[in-house]
Amino acid sequence: MRLKLLPLSIILGLGSFAASAQTAVTDKMIEDSAKTGNQVLSWGLGTQGQRYSALRQVSTANVNKLVPAWAFSFGGEKQRGQESQPLIHNGKMFVTASYSRIFALDAATGKKLWKYEHRLPEGIMPCCDVVNRGAALFDNLVIFATLDAQLVALDQATGDVVWKEKIDDYAAGYSATAAPLIAQGLLLTGVSGGEFGVVGRVEARDPKTGKLVWSRPTVEGHMGYTYDKDGNKKENGVSGTTNKSWPGDLWKTGGAATWLGGTYDAKTGMAYFGTGQPAPWNSHLRQGDNLFSCSTVAIDVKTGQIKWSYQSTPNDSWDFDGVNEFITFDQDGKRLGGKADRNGFFYVLDATNGKLENAFPFVKKVTWAAGIDLKTGRPNFVPENRPTDPTTGADGKKGNSVFAAPSFLGGKNQMPMAYSPDTKLFYVPSNEWGMEIWNEPVTYKKGAAYLGAGFTIKTLNDDYIGAMRAIDPKTGKIVWEVKNGAPLWGGVLTTAGNLVFWGTPEGLLKAADAKTGKVMWEFQTGSGVVAPPVTWMQNGEQYVSVVSGWGGAVPLWGGDVAKKVNFLEQGGMVWVFKIPKGATQTAAADAPLKTTKVAAVN
Repeated sequence: MRLKLLPLSIILGLGSFAASAQTAVTDKMIEDSAKTGNQVLSWGLGTQGQRYSALRQVSTANVNKLVPAWAFSFGGEKQRGQESQPLIHNGKMFVTASYSRIFALDAATGKKLWKYEHRLPEGIMPCCDVVNRGAALFDNLVIFATLDAQLVALDQATGDVVWKEKIDDYAAGYSATAAPLIAQGLLLTGVSGGEFGVVGRVEARDPKTGKLVWSRPTVEGHMGYTYDKDGNKKENGVSGTTNKSWPGDLWKTGGAATWLGGTYDAKTGMAYFGTGQPAPWNSHLRQGDNLFSCSTVAIDVKTGQIKWSYQSTPNDSWDFDGVNEFITFDQDGKRLGGKADRNGFFYVLDATNGKLENAFPFVKKVTWAAGIDLKTGRPNFVPENRPTDPTTGADGKKGNSVFAAPSFLGGKNQMPMAYSPDTKLFYVPSNEWGMEIWNEPVTYKKGAAYLGAGFTIKTLNDDYIGAMRAIDPKTGKIVWEVKNGAPLWGGVLTTAGNLVFWGTPEGLLKAADAKTGKVMWEFQTGSGVVAPPVTWMQNGEQYVSVVSGWGGAVPLWGGDVAKKVNFLEQGGMVWVFKIPKGATQTAAADAPLKTTKVAAVN
């Protein structure tokens, strides 16, 4: 029997097709990537959002040998804040940038493969800079959100647009900056725009087509929907009970934006989304708890139904958005979740039912509440530290100013923390600051700021604002901290190499011993770091990367703090590091760097 050989061109073509099919991103690949650390297939280095990598080639023994492998500039005439977390798949890096741009780069060399720059209309209204926090990968697509409230899916190989869908009306204040989340084969997204009286929600879409599957509002009183393949919608139950926690019609423009996106736990089958402040900021206009604002909302991914919610700041009067990430972890045989809230308290909840397990302050000064009642789960408010009703003022136009800590920029803001299953500690980028805040009259107008408050951010200490803190969720103890002059605004990475990586507005990417806080290495990136680092393995070498580019909310809203850090320069770079071959076993230096401040805290 004679074998007929196929032409080489056909063989190569089949090989290319097979490789493409094998490397299409699936739910299982996303789940496995969190276990191996070889690729970065989701925001948070796994859908749980732990930002923990199992890689250990770079460790405390050799991290001082890290050197730049390559760097890439985003270019353009304008930069502003760069808060993006890169994704790594099939030897490529996918990284978003300010002004709704995304780049595909060779992950080993930094060579640009393609760029997509979304055409933004006039009149977009992002509250807190023109940032983007990252993309999602599924099948052969890379998907990201835009400042004019759209979702764009691109072919990973070519950068060609595969589909594009509108989330909502940017002229009404809607925008989108968060990285989408893949869970159970669905694309989950939130919305931004709470300062403009939008209605927060979580949406699930078919990631291959962009078509809606279900939507779940995060303001009590609004109807949820499911959608068939033709786009026809069917009622899926009201979120909560209309007017139960909202007076009058204020719930119709109630805020509670889901602007930081969410996490997902395959063991519980639930997605966890944080929600922003209720609208307007003036709490005297909206007596009641104002569900589901300032909350963690657990949603059944299959049905789009809210399974439980926990509200950290009922009837919020300080803009203490509850959007911060909810990271699930195991402790004492339970599946729990940790959240470092803007309001200065760290919450530990049962991830299956929302029961409060522990709550404690993770910043040094909290004035709005004396603590959290562990039985009721509610804060013990300090009434005199709530801004007063402006209608009771002398002129009826401004309430009495009060000093509150933390400031509305939060004990922790958008910068994601990390959790290590090795040390069983959370690594929380924290800030110590306060504010003068007062209420003012306000009425809703489409597309206009809907605050009803004024404020000025104040410093609390002469020597530092930011502090990287290692926190024990069981005891509430701050195990160690590294103080920083400017407020921390970038995220955290921790690894099996007993390392914690984070960046500073002063431009430094740092690595510390995860157990002790001893800083082992740092590198000056040339602009402020307000993005989370990542790590991956390629060609037998471990790489570490971070995006550098100062901006975000601090220089825009930061008051006295913004003036203190106005020397910081903008930028727009991706930095990638590795240890040169042959140097991976070199011992690290014995002493911490002289520029660091490390302390164990009792």
